Amino acid sequence: MSVGTGIIVVVNIVSTSETEPGRRTRRFRISSVEVLCAILLIAILGQGWLQQLFDVPALRTGSTVFVAVCVQALPFLVLGVLISGAIAAFVPARVLERVLPRRSGAAVGVAGLAGVALPGCECASVPVARRLMGQGVAPAAALTFLLAAPAVNPVVLVATAVAFPGKPEMVLARFAGSLATAVVMGWLWARWGKLEWITSRALRRLPEVASGQRWRVFAETARTDLVEAGGFLVLGALISSALNVLVPAKWFGVLGDQLVLGVLVMAVLAVVLALCSEADAFVAASLTALPLLPKLVFLVVGPAVDVKLFALQAGTFGRSFAVRFAPATFVVAVACAVVAGFLVGVA
Repeated sequence: MSVGTGIIVVVNIVSTSETEPGRRTRRFRISSVEVLCAILLIAILGQGWLQQLFDVPALRTGSTVFVAVCVQALPFLVLGVLISGAIAAFVPARVLERVLPRRSGAAVGVAGLAGVALPGCECASVPVARRLMGQGVAPAAALTFLLAAPAVNPVVLVATAVAFPGKPEMVLARFAGSLATAVVMGWLWARWGKLEWITSRALRRLPEVASGQRWRVFAETARTDLVEAGGFLVLGALISSALNVLVPAKWFGVLGDQLVLGVLVMAVLAVVLALCSEADAFVAASLTALPLLPKLVFLVVGPAVDVKLFALQAGTFGRSFAVRFAPATFVVAVACAVVAGFLVGVA
């Protein structure tokens, strides 16, 4: 079970009353979506009582940060999972197969730019990359697309611009750092990667989605991605609000003065939080005491490598692949983010 699926809550209420002989007992399934809606409804109806209960300055500050992050990020998160579901259901993998050059080196660059045209969240990019390999696309190009699609697509860039108003250099630096990460990792794999590191089942050809099943696949993919990514968004917003309230401001000052330490801390935080790329900019922007460069590293590293991506990659391509690919991606992402930050003028 992945971290994301652990967030999903399903409650079964089974009626135990006796009915006619042979008649099946009715089962009611309450999914995590209904639970979330019920919690939100209670919060709205009881907001006056809740305000009195939590009338503490620190809690008010934390709740303000939490609500701001969730409200700003949710529309982009919903849009992202809808696009991801549409790609999974309606865009055949052979589309990219026709576009990509046969040579691995050239295919890597095209696959990186294809992430702009075919956006998707991190969770969706892993099965898409696996399908591309099954269609005969070079693994280097498929892995480049895996890293580029959730990081350089228009939804993520617009969300970054909204989260950092008046700072277009953050959008440009994020695009450059993320695209460079994807392309460099693709070239590294083309040069030193080995097929035996990838489990054989990931290289087998997969059947295309049947035309009659496309809307069902779209709905299931979008719903699953929304529940999983929404759970990580809530977790990230909670941690962000806690950091703003509990961590003394002078600690952030130390991270600002010690730039290397700040970069490393934010890189590790990106791996642990495992936020969706459509929402991570709002969490980073909420940490107002930090300089821009550590925030940029957070935004570049997060979509490239985190705990849920590691679990997905290990389950899809094999543990032998994941234990090599994830650490290398982490180092490359940090380096590309820092270089992009200095070149664009974020640092």
